[in-house]
Amino acid sequence: RYAFSEDGTRIRAVQGHSRSVDLDLPPTLPPSQLFHGTVERFQAAIREKGLIKGTRQHVHLSADRDTADLVGRRRGQPVILTIDCTAMADADHRFYLSENSVWLTEHVPPRFIIAWD
Repeated sequence: RYAFSEDGTRIRAVQGHSRSVDLDLPPTLPPSQLFHGTVERFQAAIREKGLIKGTRQHVHLSADRDTADLVGRRRGQPVILTIDCTAMADADHRFYLSENSVWLTEHVPPRFIIAWD
């Protein structure tokens, strides 16, 4: 979740910033599907607005269901969302891969959420 500067004297988060930080990540073609862990109380808002970044710079997505499950469990009984990244990329949404393998994007509109488990 954190990275050191080249000289080892500074540390920073690799994603999840609440203030604007240039992560210097190139746009990266994602796998066909990614996952997001949440909890039931957020489902209505997500169905209406999709996944929004809120105060962060990006929405965070996981490459596997197990990681999304762990993320969702931090707030209660998890709900795992499956995201159609092929369709998102085809619609010109950009994705970035952080140094610790968290996938980042600006927004996931509701139409790209293809499963709620």
